[in-house]
Amino acid sequence: RLDYVERNLIETWFHTLKVRVDRFHNSWVGSHGSVREWFIQFAQYYNFHRPHQSLDGRTPVEEVTN
Repeated sequence: RLDYVERNLIETWFHTLKVRVDRFHNSWVGSHGSVREWFIQFAQYYNFHRPHQSLDGRTPVEEVTN
């Protein structure tokens, strides 16, 4: 069972994803394959490159590997 902090982190992630998908959807002119590729790139960026305020500026990968 998730505690409040874990649930909040998941809800924050879904909010970020929703905002990015909305931006992508407004300018998308491609195939389903391009959507899949966009999502893979977004997940890479979000987990490996984007610093997170809730992780004191670290990425999720840095948090897990430390």
